[in-house]
Amino acid sequence: MPQDMSFLDDYLVRPNPQAARLGATVSGIDQTGATVETRVVTERALTLYLNAQEIVTMMTIGDHPDALALGYLLNQNMLKRGDVVDAVDYDEELEVVVVRTPERTNFEEKLKKKTLTSGCAQGTAFGDLMEAIDEIELPKAELRTSWLYALTKKINTTPSLYLEAGAIHGCVLCEAERPLVYMEDVGRHNAVDKVAGWMFRNNVDPAKMIFYTTGRLTSEMVIKTVRMGIPVLVSRSGFTEWGVELARKAGLTLIGRARGKRFVALAGEQNIIFDQDPDTVEEEGGRSRRKGAGGDD
Repeated sequence: MPQDMSFLDDYLVRPNPQAARLGATVSGIDQTGATVETRVVTERALTLYLNAQEIVTMMTIGDHPDALALGYLLNQNMLKRGDVVDAVDYDEELEVVVVRTPERTNFEEKLKKKTLTSGCAQGTAFGDLMEAIDEIELPKAELRTSWLYALTKKINTTPSLYLEAGAIHGCVLCEAERPLVYMEDVGRHNAVDKVAGWMFRNNVDPAKMIFYTTGRLTSEMVIKTVRMGIPVLVSRSGFTEWGVELARKAGLTLIGRARGKRFVALAGEQNIIFDQDPDTVEEEGGRSRRKGAGGDD
């Protein structure tokens, strides 16, 4: 019986895996020497400016450059919630995005205080990144297991580059059992920054939101989720020790290895409401695993 895909209508933003700009079909051979064709994702350099100051050049698949730019600045603490942004200008030919603010920011000092983290592709965060853990008080939020099971099934069957080609990470902003905004990129930090930028532009209240990622639950992912003010973080992948420690300190509900009927909670366990019998949930099928996936991503 075909799966009901009407849930796709709930999305405000979702991937378009067939977009020509985001991927290409290339030929090669497999282990038997037979000719094969496969879909691969694109990578493009995007240089971000804050007013007249060059900040960083990122490797990205090239969609939603405005959201990526805003989210990067927010999650590096170079923009604050409530700050005024006059414009976000993107030049596709030059591959440059400029965020314009009416006032000079304090980014010069921040550029001198970088701390390397474990994010893939470009994983840096500024030296004051721990301010989020120490200063932000997350709202109390419940997580129903029925929501978790529904979300993982919907996200894992949503058409995406993650399923089509692999070599990419996805992040999804959710409310209760509904996935709302699904962003993808070659690095998980880019995908989460796109969601953060979209939230900023659309003035989203994070208190009732759930954040889902295909990537590992690292310190960087926890810090960015806390900085966004989202009280629940879910992943189909595993944990790092520091990620768990920071989640517990921040009061973040942290769920990992969420696949089919299975999940593990290592922070915020008291916020979980077990309202669905796991025996009523299907195991995850092979189609829900990205190409080349195996173990914790």
